Amino acid sequence: MSRPVSRPVGIKDVARAAGVSVGTVSNVINRPAGVGAETRSRVLSAIEQLGYVRSESARHLRAGQSRVVGLVVLDMGNPFFVDVARGAERTARDKGLGVMVCNSARSRSDEADYLSLFAEQRVRGVLLAPADAGGRNIETLRRSGIPFVLVDRVGDDPETCSVSVDDVLGGALAVRHLLEAGHESIAYVSGPKTLSQVRDRRTGALNALREAGHTPAALRELTTERLDVAAGRDAGARLLGLAHRPTAVFCANDLLALGVLQAMYSAGVRVPEDIAIVGYDDIAFAAAAAVPLTSVRQPAVAMGTLAAELLIEETEGAPHEHRGVILQPELVVRRSSLTSPTRWT
Repeated sequence: MSRPVSRPVGIKDVARAAGVSVGTVSNVINRPAGVGAETRSRVLSAIEQLGYVRSESARHLRAGQSRVVGLVVLDMGNPFFVDVARGAERTARDKGLGVMVCNSARSRSDEADYLSLFAEQRVRGVLLAPADAGGRNIETLRRSGIPFVLVDRVGDDPETCSVSVDDVLGGALAVRHLLEAGHESIAYVSGPKTLSQVRDRRTGALNALREAGHTPAALRELTTERLDVAAGRDAGARLLGLAHRPTAVFCANDLLALGVLQAMYSAGVRVPEDIAIVGYDDIAFAAAAAVPLTSVRQPAVAMGTLAAELLIEETEGAPHEHRGVILQPELVVRRSSLTSPTRWT
């Protein structure tokens, strides 16, 4: 047999090395039962010696459909999106598909680059947790003709599938719980206002205050540029510096809440005796915190699963009705919010 070539090994190289036709090599790869044992062994030996790997992209072009689904998330550092990816990957794998996961890190330009890459690779479809609030990247994706499903975002187009959670209800659940515990002065530690999820959770919080007869002024908002633990610690430090500190804090996600909890612990402020904290997402770290964290649970794995199911359904060629699925959040009460408020001194 010939020595391995330096350029990428092709099917013709394998055929030449094994002394068979290209068609025979193709049959060994795709329909091995139809090839005699001696010939099959010779071809497989050539494949192994030459290090031949068949070109999936070329095969996809011939077949007209890829076996890869693209997934773009806002922040792979957030366990919530890891769970979304886990649900999507499990569903895709059951259908013989793979998932290519990319992290936009909330960058519209990075998101656009990944979507262009997916278009170039002719992926089967895209699952997108959008960073571009203006929808320009979504429109570009729509023009490319690649099927897609929005994840953690309500679609505003009847021709687009989406899977999201009722974040307005989630914000209301959190603040109703704090009001029922006797808190009347509540802080909202938010993230970037460009994210619809952050805005919707704030809307829910204000709705709950209004229902209880409070004005919007009862909600003290502390904005953050990020949705991570460091931003939560910074918000906690600002909270400690307020002249009239709220007795409870609702955070736009659990990472922020864990940062606030760290800031309180470092300052000797007791949670929940001096201040109650509620997070959002119910990631695994919430229950494992030094003070177990009350949180609004999002069904993240189910979100990824449903989004992948909708995408696969659309790409299988059967009649498909675009629809938006809105999942319901659930309040999980733990120690961080269980004690009635006391006065700050």
